[in-house]
Amino acid sequence: MALKPAQKALGPIRRSFAPWLDPSAVPLIRFENIVKRFGDFTAVDDVSLDIHQREFFSLLGPSGCGKTTLMRMLAGFEHPTSGRITLAGEDLAGVPPYRRPVNMMFQSYALFPHMTVEQNVAFGLKQDGLPKPEIAARVAEMLRLVKLEPFAKRKPHQLSGGQRQRVALARSIAKRPKVLLLDEPLGALDKKLREETQFELMDLQMELGLTFLIVTHDQEEAMTVSDRIGVMNHGKLVQVATPGEIYEQPNCRYVADFIGNINLIEGVVESAGGGEVRVTGEDTPGAFVCAAEAGPAPGSKVALAVRPEKMRVSLDAPPADANNVLQGEVWDLAYMGDWTVLLIKIDGSEKVLRVSRANMTRTEARPIAWDDRVHVWFAPDAAVLLTS
Repeated sequence: MALKPAQKALGPIRRSFAPWLDPSAVPLIRFENIVKRFGDFTAVDDVSLDIHQREFFSLLGPSGCGKTTLMRMLAGFEHPTSGRITLAGEDLAGVPPYRRPVNMMFQSYALFPHMTVEQNVAFGLKQDGLPKPEIAARVAEMLRLVKLEPFAKRKPHQLSGGQRQRVALARSIAKRPKVLLLDEPLGALDKKLREETQFELMDLQMELGLTFLIVTHDQEEAMTVSDRIGVMNHGKLVQVATPGEIYEQPNCRYVADFIGNINLIEGVVESAGGGEVRVTGEDTPGAFVCAAEAGPAPGSKVALAVRPEKMRVSLDAPPADANNVLQGEVWDLAYMGDWTVLLIKIDGSEKVLRVSRANMTRTEARPIAWDDRVHVWFAPDAAVLLTS
């Protein structure tokens, strides 16, 4: 997608945007030791989280992990059992939803079927009693931002799913809230339209300078749009980091396994020192070396997490200086266009490793095929050492 001049100018700002690294930065939103119980069930379990102004933050996790409950408490639709939520320094306890400077865009869009596009966008502004000229100007601005000017007089049933999503978005930002909450906003769109809309959301968020908090179970979506991601599991916030850190440096087995595809090799620490940890495999035969500044004591149980694209595979023997070399048989493969994915059964075990190969050329003299005997290896710095 070609960038407009304004977007090109904003690009470096987004790439360098990291207020969470500044000890003096004051967060816009603070969740402080939030607990939410429904009877005997704990939906949110002692969550503390800071979100900064202009940040695009994603809460990511499976259904029932507590992410939507956390968002609804910020919106005022639920109330914490204990803990405190502040927005721009104001304690939100007792503040009703309609008096909070936040707006929420629901997955269902909740458009009024009897109203036109412009009437839907203007609805909240009319409820606030804004003058008619200001409403008209604000609606025109919103329709321009979401590229729906030609559809202003249409009703929701005359629009595509993507266009209805844009109407809901325009209505949500028309009141210029400090924070926009998006609950699975792209779930109803097909894959290609969803991918296009993700970039449009990012562009819109930068142009408006708003803070976006999105709840999603879609890992690709969170990785694409977010400045930072909070991964949740069973009501707890497991890791908060940038998309790159979440993917490359997961802090536990759960995050490593939940985000993207991963190979986990279970083992026991043999030795640690000199920037390396040596591990004896338990479910995968062999001795492995992982680059790590420090490691647990010998005898500790650990896992090596290796992304499929960081593994090398070849019909021929690897270089003599290669580390972490295994052999096996191709059990399955899938040609994905840009990638080929191979499932390789490792000799002497039941372990199946997933390896992704980029298809760099259109043809290959001898492509790897089903039942081929292959060598698999990975570099020490390709593995992440996990202790939990």
